Amino acid sequence: MTQDLILALMGYALATSITPGPNNLMLMASGANFGLRRTLPHMAGVSLGHGFMTFVLGLGLVQVFESFPVVRIVLTVLCSAYLLWLAWKIANAAPPKEGQQAGTPLTFWQAAAFQWVNPKAIFMSITAQTNYAPEGAGWTGALMVAAVFACINLPSVGVWAWMGVQVKRFLGTGARLRAFNTVMALLLVASLIPILLH
Repeated sequence: MTQDLILALMGYALATSITPGPNNLMLMASGANFGLRRTLPHMAGVSLGHGFMTFVLGLGLVQVFESFPVVRIVLTVLCSAYLLWLAWKIANAAPPKEGQQAGTPLTFWQAAAFQWVNPKAIFMSITAQTNYAPEGAGWTGALMVAAVFACINLPSVGVWAWMGVQVKRFLGTGARLRAFNTVMALLLVASLIPILLH
């Protein structure tokens, strides 16, 4: 992989990883509700889960999506249902009472598995492998693309979790936290619109 190709891939990974999407909105809500330390497994699950998915897609799963378009439709339906459920969970998260923690953040494995029903993450991976994997490099090219993506993705998603922690400082009361969770849930539902219109 040439230096120019790596730099282009890094730019693509940064632009797609740091912009709003289901992962980042969920991480911001998690940061606000659980703090940065308890959100770390969620962050790691997003980055490593997405990196793994990018690698597997680079190995040839893209051909499955092209050969069987129904797989994409099934993933879109699964993603939409799961995102609606997550939005409901976020909107109905009760603010913690004094000295209590409300609910639990996503685990590493839950966040990693979510990548497989997140169309933004899937399309990011397919585009990365299609446009940036060196031609004829086989599994090593797929691995390089996945590794670069994961390295850029982790600090990018970390910014969103950190922003959630900063937002919590301004929320103060249970009513404000409930309002924040409702807004985050509505934004998560709104992130489905481009997916469903595609």
